[in-house]
This record gives sequence, structure tokens and C-alpha cells, in this order.
Amino acid sequence: MALSANLFLRQSQSLVMTPQLMQSIQLLQMTHFELLQFISQEVEKNPLLEIAAGEQSMGNGEDLPPSLQEMPTIEDGSPVAAESLSSDWYEETGEAHLQDRLDANFDGVFTDDGVRQAVDAPDLLGQWKSMPGGTGEAGEGYDLDDFVAGRLSLRDHIEQQIPFAVSGNADRLIARALCDHLDEAGYLRTELADIAEPLGTTVSEVERVLTLMQQLEPAGVFARNLGECLEIQLRQRNRLDPAMAMLLNHLDLLAKRDFVSLKRLCGVDEDDLIDMLAEIRRLCPKPGANFDSTPPETVAPDIHVFPGKDGTWHVELNSDTLPRVLVNNAYYAQVKRHGIRQEGDQAFITDCLNTANWLTRSLDQRAKTILKVATEIVRQQDAFLRHGVDHLRPLNLKTVADAIKMHESTVSRVTSNKYMLTPRGLFELKYFFSVSISSAEGGDSHSAEAVRHKIKTLISQEEPQAILSDDDIVDLLKSAGIDLARRTVAKYREAMNIPSSVQRRREKRAMAKT
Repeated sequence: MALSANLFLRQSQSLVMTPQLMQSIQLLQMTHFELLQFISQEVEKNPLLEIAAGEQSMGNGEDLPPSLQEMPTIEDGSPVAAESLSSDWYEETGEAHLQDRLDANFDGVFTDDGVRQAVDAPDLLGQWKSMPGGTGEAGEGYDLDDFVAGRLSLRDHIEQQIPFAVSGNADRLIARALCDHLDEAGYLRTELADIAEPLGTTVSEVERVLTLMQQLEPAGVFARNLGECLEIQLRQRNRLDPAMAMLLNHLDLLAKRDFVSLKRLCGVDEDDLIDMLAEIRRLCPKPGANFDSTPPETVAPDIHVFPGKDGTWHVELNSDTLPRVLVNNAYYAQVKRHGIRQEGDQAFITDCLNTANWLTRSLDQRAKTILKVATEIVRQQDAFLRHGVDHLRPLNLKTVADAIKMHESTVSRVTSNKYMLTPRGLFELKYFFSVSISSAEGGDSHSAEAVRHKIKTLISQEEPQAILSDDDIVDLLKSAGIDLARRTVAKYREAMNIPSSVQRRREKRAMAKT
């Protein structure tokens, strides 16, 4: 067969992901601080972009307004409000038919169980010059301050230990609330009832978590007074005998140096009392004093939720986290009017205009998408907002995605590093997604987090003479409409560091005797 050159005309279709489309997807995942950095860099290199003055500072002398535009207040379950946000700017560019297929890549996406999948695709975010940490000219983006080691704060030190000491989202939520009320010395100065009420839980539950938190390092942290702080440290050193406990109960006499009364109350002689005082001196009265006392940066909520007068929930975007980027069309018209002298200037100014228009549309669409997802989450978790963690419904990404007509990966990106401020506290959007557990009576399913909270409540209320076995807990849960196997109850109990019924019976009988 002879070889020859031929010319063919062929038409084919292919998927093309432009850098701007990739950036639009990445904008959804950005935190407030990352978004401000990105906008700041874009404004520096684009003469047609400007930030409306008179609002929030970006940290570099620029100002931000409260929002991209006047966003409507969305009421829970309002079909009109949901319809008003259903437009997608990709449709304006003629790329709507690509959205679902291009967004079907789950690289870097958080799954329903909160585990981040591996990223195999190239990180285009780092290849784009204008992105934070992107590659630019030599020396750009390199800051020696990034390599300076900072002192660890007490809160950071405690939060590193929470996953190992406390299990379950509800308990960890209480643990972080306790962290929020620590003072610089490491003491808990707030009443437990004031912590339990906003969380919709009981004081006994908060006290149980507090007992776990008092076992963390540094020894003595989360004490409510000096005597308890010293008691925790002595207990960890196995030095808390009855005489030492009596001494801690009369620290006022120690302050007065009334050694005669202390010897009589503690039942010790002078040498033993001196040894006890030496032991007290070796303790740390302020366990948090050795940590950085710089006030921690507060998390700025992206969404505000508050009850309305008509009984519905109002969902609004936080205006402080929505920068308003403007396109300076007057400057563009002035440049065009006076003419462009050099050959490359026309392409440069046109590219700047296209980039500026794209950025304003992307930020507008980002705000609308966040609001749509948050509104649906509030609608799904209405019972939790009204009654507490026991009423947290099972929810996954697909349920929310189907309700708002978006892809699961888009919902996953929106819920990453976004926070919602509710009457029950500040929550990350991913907190509202939990596994479903079937009902024993064929009714509505239950959230796994709510079931774990139910198990802890049952165990905390048991009497020393009537300790509940795992089978008893299964029967009680089934009577409450929760269908759970015994091995699942045991798995949840062990994950929450709750001992078996035999161990609990011994511990509670010993406590009852004392």
C-alpha cells in the first residue's frame, strides 16, 4: 500500500476548561482571608479594578464595602426566594452545558463523612500568578515572616488534644465552647449553665465533658478556682491523699499562715505539714501563663441566621465578608477616547476589561451560591435550630444538591471553610451533614450524632443499682424509635470513651460509698 499525503476536514467536540473557569470554581472554596488576598492582588495588576471605599479594611490600606450587591433576605421555605437565586452566570457565557460535566471531578472534594479525597489533577490554583502563593517574577510571594516560628497559644494547644480526648461532634462542640471561656491563666470562669443553654444541652453533659477536658495538658487547666486547679495537678501526680484534700479545702488558713489550725484539721505533725507545703509550692497556680496570650483571631461567619417574627428563619450573608469590586468603565472610556498609541496596549486594556468583568460576575455568583446552600441547610435542620442537637437530622451532600439543582461537588466546595452564625452558636457548614440511621417503626431516620447524644444521655442518667448493658440501651433506643444493633451501640460507646457496664457498675458503687 503506497504512502501518500491527504487532507481531511473533521469536526469534533471536546471539553475545554479555561483558567478563568477553573478560578471560578476555586473561588467557592476560598476562605474570607484568602478571598481578600486574591482580590488585593488582582486590583494591583488591573488598572480597571477598584474597591469601593469607606468599608472594611483589607489589611493593605484598601477598603471594602459590605457586599457585592444588595442581597435579599431569604426566608425558610420561600419558593420565590429560591427561584430568584436560580440563575447561573455560566449560562450567560454560553457554557451552561459544560457545567455539570466539568464540575463532576471530585478531586479535592469533601465527602459526606468529612474526608478529603486525594487531588490528582495539577494544582492550577498555584500556577495562576494572581492567586495567593502563585508563581510570579523572582522574589515575588516570598516573605521571610512566613518562616518565623510563633508561640503556641493555650487555645491551639488545647484544640490539638481535643480529638484524642473527646469523641463525637456534640461533645467536641461542647469542648470548643469550654475553650472559648478559658481566661489567660487557664481557668474556666463561666457558669456551666451559661454554656449549656446556647448549645441546647444539659449542665450534666457539659460537666461530663469538662471532666474530660480537665485531664488535658497543661495540668490544672479548666479548673474553676485555685483549689480545683491544685487538686487536678495533685491527682495526676497521685499525691491527693485525704490530708492534702483537707489542706486544699482550707487554703484561706494557708494564706493566713495559720499552721496550728492546719495541723489539727489535716491530722499531721509539723514535718508532714512542711512536706505538704513544699508539694503545693511545686504546683503551677496559673497553668496557662506559659502560653502566648495574644488574643486569637475570631472566625468571621459567612452567613447569619436569626428567627423572624412570623416563626421562619431569616438567612442573610454577612456583609463584612463580601467585598465589593467595581469596574472603572470611565477610565476605560477615557483610554479609548484618547486612542492607543502602542501596538500591545489595545490587547492589554481589553484583557483587563474582560478580567474585571469576569471577577465581578464570579464574586456575585459565589455569594448567591453560598446563600442558596445555606438556605437549604437551614430548611433541612429547622428542628436542630429550634430544639438542639437531639433533633439534628441526617443530611448528605446529594440531598442539598438535588434541592437547589446543583452538583454535589459544588455543594462540597461551598461548605468547606464556611461558617454559619445561629442562635445556637457558630458552626461550620459541614457540621450539619451526618450519617443516617433507620427508624425502628419505619418513620423518619435519625442522625448518627443525635443517636450518640441519646446514648450518652441514657448512660449519664443510670443509677449505680441499675447499670444499663448494651442490650438494655438497644431496647431503650428501639422504644424511642431508633433501630440500632448491639455491636453498633458498643462501637459508639467505645468511640466516646465510655467504659463497659461492668466497669461503670464498679466505679459508681465506689463513688456511692465515698
